[in-house]
Amino acid sequence: MTARSIVFPIYRNEPNIPSLLEAVANFHARYEGDIEFVFVIDGSPDQSGGLLVAALKDAEYKYKIIFHSRNFGSFTAIRTGLEHASGKHVAAMAADLQEPPELIIEFFSILERDAADVVFGRRTGRDDPFLARLLSRAFWIVYRRLILPSMPSGGVDIFACNRQVLEAILSIEEPNSSLVVQLFWVGFRREFVAYHRREREHGKSAWGLGRRLRYMMDSIFSFSDFPIVLTLWVGIAGCILSLVFAAITVIARLLGKIDPAGYTTLVLLIVGFGSAILAVQGILGCYLWRAVENTKSRPLRIISRVVDGSSV
Repeated sequence: MTARSIVFPIYRNEPNIPSLLEAVANFHARYEGDIEFVFVIDGSPDQSGGLLVAALKDAEYKYKIIFHSRNFGSFTAIRTGLEHASGKHVAAMAADLQEPPELIIEFFSILERDAADVVFGRRTGRDDPFLARLLSRAFWIVYRRLILPSMPSGGVDIFACNRQVLEAILSIEEPNSSLVVQLFWVGFRREFVAYHRREREHGKSAWGLGRRLRYMMDSIFSFSDFPIVLTLWVGIAGCILSLVFAAITVIARLLGKIDPAGYTTLVLLIVGFGSAILAVQGILGCYLWRAVENTKSRPLRIISRVVDGSSV
């Protein structure tokens, strides 16, 4: 068994490949070859996969390049890498290197001292554009309040764990879930390492607003009953207010204080309650859809090709 493995999910990272290969070479030199690299090409539409295959053809270190048949998402790609990693300690980091590679070295050091079972990077700052920082801050504030209070305020984008945690994670086979929340859900001894996120040097992040919202929804509906409980209490409050409003309306009508026409009131009530009903149906639909997805027993991803250089 290799002592260490690093998993890199790859999607639209063609401009980052030279920098990534340089970082990989540095890891290989530092650990004198006792390390494995697992690259997962998550249906990337650019030439990231082809560049890696060509560049690593004569590499002196152990590696695997795994191709998904299409894009299944970053967390699914990391999970695929975890499944194929053979290291005693396994780390996962983005291929754009916005998280400093030095973090991985510190992670492995903590795991090798047996000071923790899983280590997370706690982001204390980032050199992203103002709007990206603003949206990210708002996202994590909502995330921590509604889903996981123990989540660091800057979120988690990089981690490392031992085989025990890895096997616990791989035992969870749920589509449309969140790998990060799973890492917190399984428990074990945790350690956090602070770092400042670097500015992206090449390309554009594929982690846009739509993916962030989907990430939040997967995290909420897979690990929290908050929307259902909130809907219940809003419904109870609505029933109480309706009874009060009905009593006031009857009394006012008997006293001749209400114009029988009431067009505006009727329109507002219909629109308000109609929208509330649709929102509740949408919340219930999200939970039901995920329950149905978990009964289909479809594979979480499909692998189309594996280039194995681990025999080096």
